[in-house]
Amino acid sequence: MIADGLFEKFPVDEIYGLHNSPNGRPGTFDICKGVAMAGAMFFDAHIHGVGSHAAMPQQSRDTVMIASTLVSQLQSIVSRNVAPLESCVLSVTQIHAGAAYNVVPETAHIAGTVRYFNDAVCNLTMQRMQTICDGIAAAYEVEIDLDMRNVFDVLENDPELSDAYIEAAVDILGPENVSDISVPATGSEDFADMLRLVPGAYCRVGHTGTKGLHNPAFVLGTELLPIGASIMARIVEKRLPSA
Repeated sequence: MIADGLFEKFPVDEIYGLHNSPNGRPGTFDICKGVAMAGAMFFDAHIHGVGSHAAMPQQSRDTVMIASTLVSQLQSIVSRNVAPLESCVLSVTQIHAGAAYNVVPETAHIAGTVRYFNDAVCNLTMQRMQTICDGIAAAYEVEIDLDMRNVFDVLENDPELSDAYIEAAVDILGPENVSDISVPATGSEDFADMLRLVPGAYCRVGHTGTKGLHNPAFVLGTELLPIGASIMARIVEKRLPSA
């Protein structure tokens, strides 16, 4: 949308985002001022080894073993390279190799994400990932192609507009149901890219159910819909200049 000229076609002074939160507390509003959600980098590592019959593994460069080693070494980056008071999450979420019981596969593929709140931490993590991949490739005499790409920026709420959002939510829900003490979340959100161009704020509104987002058992509490719409309407009423 941004690349297609969203803010050139529809210029705005402020933007506001809202996300549902299955926290079992319907009718509640939470916001984190300043840095509120992590940036995200996605990665893929393709291992090119030598396949063989499973009964003769000495003829192979075993990509399953190499992938397993790589996963364990990548997990050492945060614990042994990132400062303890910084935040970073590296998760390997995919591993693919082989299609037969009796074949050592020629290739393997692992993938995952890195979540961060500081660009320097992300850069450090990327450098260490590349170094580890290069070192393991040399040690096992294989090729490892690592592809790393930034997908989401760090989401940072404008403090003043966060206060405006809070005021609108208080008008709808009452002060007892509005919180500005939420801690930053390690999840990521593409609304962050919009906030790099236009100041604004992003909140969460609670609803029934406690099964987490992206969980197959998740059910949207539809009581959220008129609440969220009312907060959005109220922020427009309070912030849009009178004619």
